[in-house]
Amino acid sequence: MSFMDKVKGMLGQHPDQAKQGVERAGDMVDKRTGGKHAKQVDMAQDKANDFIDREKPQQP
Repeated sequence: MSFMDKVKGMLGQHPDQAKQGVERAGDMVDKRTGGKHAKQVDMAQDKANDFIDREKPQQP
């Protein structure tokens, strides 16, 4: 099992925690840059959350 497979599995098992991490990381970047790159950070957060949603196991 590759590293990426392990990451995908973790994201799929704990999507809410992963999304919280994405949010916190984006907030930290915004704080350190004074919001200078807020638009790009928001776009990156959206893409990361979309990826997390795709890796979430499907409910029957």
